[in-house]
Amino acid sequence: MKKIAAILLGIMMVAGVLTGCGKNTTNDENGANQTTQEAAQTAEATAESTDSNTTALSGELNLYTWDGMFPQEVLDGFEEETGVKINYSNFDYDEDMLAKLEETKGGDYDLVIADDYIIELAIKEGLVQKLNKEQIPNFGNINPLFQSQFYDATNEYTVPYGSGIPLIVYDKEAVGFEIKSYEDLWNPALEDNLAIVGNYRVIDGITLKTLGESFNTEDLDTIQKAGDKLLELAPNIRLISDSNTQDYIVSGEVSAAFLYTSQVTQALEANPDLSVCYPSEGLGFGIMAGFIPSQAPNADAANAFLNYILQPEVSAKCFESIGYYCTTKAAEEFISPELKDTLVVPDTVTEGEIIQNISQEAEDLHSEIWKKFQEACD
Repeated sequence: MKKIAAILLGIMMVAGVLTGCGKNTTNDENGANQTTQEAAQTAEATAESTDSNTTALSGELNLYTWDGMFPQEVLDGFEEETGVKINYSNFDYDEDMLAKLEETKGGDYDLVIADDYIIELAIKEGLVQKLNKEQIPNFGNINPLFQSQFYDATNEYTVPYGSGIPLIVYDKEAVGFEIKSYEDLWNPALEDNLAIVGNYRVIDGITLKTLGESFNTEDLDTIQKAGDKLLELAPNIRLISDSNTQDYIVSGEVSAAFLYTSQVTQALEANPDLSVCYPSEGLGFGIMAGFIPSQAPNADAANAFLNYILQPEVSAKCFESIGYYCTTKAAEEFISPELKDTLVVPDTVTEGEIIQNISQEAEDLHSEIWKKFQEACD
């Protein structure tokens, strides 16, 4: 019998998970529109640019993010290089972080790492200050794919720090064909052989993408059209779950699965022979990013730390530690070979979209569609 696990309703994406934008190019006056070749600075040049921006630093850096977001060697390296002591505080939920910033009116903390959707709110509330790009010469090392997003369209406030990208993982031999797109999930060859995550905006969203539409369309007729198509996917579904979905592709109970980033990583670690599809219709993703609160006690140290973690080799250590997709283009060559397939987005991928808030009417229709889909899969 097909299994339907408890579904996580809501559009909070992991870096959770998935979140969005159109085709992106970097666009700011301080050099973020450099070519990839220019962005890939040599380690020597990077070190020099870092040294020149840390000589006058002092005091402490109050860092506020989730637990375990930086390897200790990176934190120690910054302290040794600058003499600035890092005070690491963590929160469990983005909303807790925002409440704290509101309470302190953008004070107390020097640097925050949080999810895209909450950063948009913090910026709108005036709780975020613009970056001092003169103190961040490594800003050009960022992958343009993860810039110019809805929460920071002009790249003035944030530095991306990892991305969550749900992807299709499959056993090519068992499936019998190469999966290249979301559309391929509807192939009758996958009947009763597909596991998917249980976020309704994500699954409705990839259905919209097969129709050439946005994850965030407000057009009710278009959303309904996607809902009708989603029902056609039901015969292929073996499992819907947000928890340990990767176990079913690893065990061979299913031949294909649509998984969150952490699940993709675990599946490939357990079985390196599995194949990964970056769907041709475009990615859906979520982004974590660093920002400096409006009344940060030591903004200079915060800018210097952002510059430090944008050094290619330092950045590579960070992404290998946290396990999210690398958002620093210049760091990709320093990612260990065994982790590149799970941490580096292929150069052929140039588009992505983050799921954003939509009207209540559109949201309600998505919820109704999802309920009908669950019933069809039962």
